[in-house]
Amino acid sequence: MPRRTEPSPFSSKVGARIRELRLERNMSLPALGEASSISKGHLSNIEHGFAAITIETVDRIARALDIPPLYILAFPGEDERARIADAVRKLPKSEWKKLRKEIEGRVPAPKKKG
Repeated sequence: MPRRTEPSPFSSKVGARIRELRLERNMSLPALGEASSISKGHLSNIEHGFAAITIETVDRIARALDIPPLYILAFPGEDERARIADAVRKLPKSEWKKLRKEIEGRVPAPKKKG
């Protein structure tokens, strides 16, 4: 993908989110590059919003960070659902099933057609 001369606003948000998740794991740019098979330079361009990336690139980065791609595209500072997703991400995996059951118990049943 070509490098932009000006970062796009959305690409900058995605790049900042990737950087946040990478640093949260104490992972260096070279380490993320090695784990995702993406060059350090390209990752730097992504983090600064200069690179247009594909969904495959998001998936490779997510796999390297050991998270679902959803978390890269969720911006907790902007949306309540994203804050909830981020809170779930931070829970121990042993709590996920219990939380899912609790949430599903609160979801109304779908209305029947007819």
